[in-house]
Amino acid sequence: MAGRTDLGRRLAARREALGLSRDELGRRCGADGTYIAYLEEHAASPAIGTLVRVADALGLTVDDLTGASAHRVAGRATARRDSTLVALDETECWRLLNTHGVGRIAIFTPEGPAVLPVNYLVAGTDIAFRTSAEAVTARAAGTEAAFEIDNIDDVTATGWSVLAVGELASVTDPHGIHHLNTTARSQPWAGGPRSHRMKLTPARMTGRRGSGSATLPGGPMSADEVQQSSVRVCGRAPLPTSGESAAELPCNGLGVLP
Repeated sequence: MAGRTDLGRRLAARREALGLSRDELGRRCGADGTYIAYLEEHAASPAIGTLVRVADALGLTVDDLTGASAHRVAGRATARRDSTLVALDETECWRLLNTHGVGRIAIFTPEGPAVLPVNYLVAGTDIAFRTSAEAVTARAAGTEAAFEIDNIDDVTATGWSVLAVGELASVTDPHGIHHLNTTARSQPWAGGPRSHRMKLTPARMTGRRGSGSATLPGGPMSADEVQQSSVRVCGRAPLPTSGESAAELPCNGLGVLP
């Protein structure tokens, strides 16, 4: 499409991976659907406040949205002197799980512990993913496993993580398989037959958020904005569009899952 930039392509790809229309994304961040269309289709130069709020609504960091972090190892930013670590309650942990589509499953194998990236889906109180029947994750059915997701923002040196621990099981119920097949929005990137559905039912769930004060061009951020900047999940703050002018999720992963 003529005029579309990397920002527009990334925005559109993430929005579509989440199953959101332009109007739905606009409502999440206080913008009009036509403005979202403009960002996707034209060489726009949105203000930093706009980028923060759109990224929040997509569950991304600004660097993720703009592509600045594509070839950079996360976590090398200098720690903030005022950083604090805050425990997350279970409700917040589930909310964060629903903003992502790629996580890590940790299992025990005959060769020792293994941690594997998977595309996942939250299905009620279960965390579900897809693999092959011969994979080590399939052979771990009936054992205790751990599932982890996290998000790091090098710009603000903040981030969060969620850890769920519970029994790993195969999904064999036809109704359950049908539900997962119709709900999943992505296909395995690794290719090959990956039709074996599995789920982890958390027996315990914990989460932590590291945050601190932060500023953006134009002045200090409010307490709510600091929290949103550190979490980078779906936000509801108004998107400042007045006065502004224009001058591939779930999601990606290595594909053990849906």
